[in-house]
Amino acid sequence: MEHIAAFLLVVSCSQDLSGCREIPAPAPLYEAYDACQAGLPKVLAAFRSSSNRTFARCLEVDPALEDDYDQLSWNVLPNGTLEASLTVSSVVVASDAATGKPAYLH
Repeated sequence: MEHIAAFLLVVSCSQDLSGCREIPAPAPLYEAYDACQAGLPKVLAAFRSSSNRTFARCLEVDPALEDDYDQLSWNVLPNGTLEASLTVSSVVVASDAATGKPAYLH
């Protein structure tokens, strides 16, 4: 299995930054953070538009946790900076000791 080292986030906003949304990146996963960084200019050029402002950011991924990341948080600041993070939530799942299957409350 190949390990993921970076995730590419692309966000498109209105000119005044009042409305922003994630847009699908052409290649969202990279084996090397540097490869992701090197691709940023091409990605930004591909999404350049006169009606929208596009932001992109590479987020480092810890290969040991790549399957555990479950929260992507991002915000575009008024100065046009894209802040973003990938995190692992602290959700705990209970299981039945006898079967090892998830325990459900009824």
